[in-house]
Amino acid sequence: MANEVQTILRNTDAVCFDVDSTVIQEEGIDELARFCKKGEEVANLTTQAMSGTMTFQESLRVRLDIIQPSLSQLKEFIRTKPATLTPGIRKLVDLLHSRQIPVFLISGGFKSIIAPIASQLQIPYENIFANRMKFYFTGEFAGFDENEPTSKSGGKAKVIEHLKKKFGFKNLVLVGDGATDLEACPPADAFIGYGGNVIRHTVQANAKWFVTDFNEIINVMM
Repeated sequence: MANEVQTILRNTDAVCFDVDSTVIQEEGIDELARFCKKGEEVANLTTQAMSGTMTFQESLRVRLDIIQPSLSQLKEFIRTKPATLTPGIRKLVDLLHSRQIPVFLISGGFKSIIAPIASQLQIPYENIFANRMKFYFTGEFAGFDENEPTSKSGGKAKVIEHLKKKFGFKNLVLVGDGATDLEACPPADAFIGYGGNVIRHTVQANAKWFVTDFNEIINVMM
C-alpha cells in the first residue's frame, strides 16, 4: 500500500500540504484562542473537529464565536506569536521547489496567519487556500467568509479538484494530519498521513502511508 503512494510521490507534479500540526507544530486557531484567553474551551472543539465528530463549518463558527478576535488582536498575535515550522519541512519544500514542483498550502485555518509561514518557505501567496476572517470598520470581529471552500467539510477536496482542473496535475500528493485531509483523497492522487506533531488515530489507521518525520518523504524522493 505504501509503495503505491511512494510511486506517485516519485512522479508527483504538485504537492499540497495541510498547515496546522503538519507544516507548523501548532494548531493556529488554538494558539489564537490562547492568546485571546479562550484557550481551553476552543482546544476541546478542535479535537472534536479533527476526529470528525462535528462538521468543520460548525466547529469553525463555534470556535470563532468563543474567541471573537478583534483586528488589532489578530495583528498583535501574528506579530508576537510566530508559528514554529515542523523540523524537515523547509528541506522538503526546498527539494520540491528545486525540481520545479509547485507547492500549495490548503488549510481550514486563516490566510492572514498562514501568509508569514508561506513567505518563510517561499511559497507564493496565491498558492494559499484558507479561510478569511471578516471585521467591521471599527475593527471588531464580524465572522468569516463562508464562501471559501475550506470553511466547509469537504472543502479541501474542492480546492484539489480546482487545482487539477486548472493546471492538469496528474500525480497530486496531499500531506496532512487530520480527517479533513484524509477525506480529500480522492481527488488527490495520493495521501500521506503525517503524525510528527500529533497522531490522529483515524488518519493513522486509514492512510496507505503514514509518516512521523518529513525525512521519510525526502528519502523516497532522493
